[in-house]
Amino acid sequence: MVIADTGFWVALINRRDDFHERAKQKLAELSRQNETLITTCAVMAETSHLLLSRVGQHAQHAFIEQYREGRFGVFDLNAQHASRVAELMHKYADLPMDLADASLVILAEHLRHGEILSTDERDFRTYRWKNHEPFVNLLTRQQD
Repeated sequence: MVIADTGFWVALINRRDDFHERAKQKLAELSRQNETLITTCAVMAETSHLLLSRVGQHAQHAFIEQYREGRFGVFDLNAQHASRVAELMHKYADLPMDLADASLVILAEHLRHGEILSTDERDFRTYRWKNHEPFVNLLTRQQD
């Protein structure tokens, strides 16, 4: 499972986004590898809001349709994650870290890996899961 951040979803659906073609190519590549995507409810909320405000209702519907069709999994935060969310948001307050990003760090800790699709290069180069493990951004990483 590969973690998908808000920027990836927005780029995938918004044809005017600078990362649109790269997001489509990466999704096709991962599909060929039978790799699945996973995100969080916080990312879904942020993505839905940004798609509606930047692109329009049709874009928001396209995203939700992908969810309805089961094209990606969703990890839910629960009350047991509250102290970790607060700890992360405090630790990265200088960026600052929002709930969506904190939820993705927790998801990485749950999955025990940090493979992510994100347009947010600065933050996901800075964040660490398990306090020291770096993320590997598959969307922005240069091809070998």
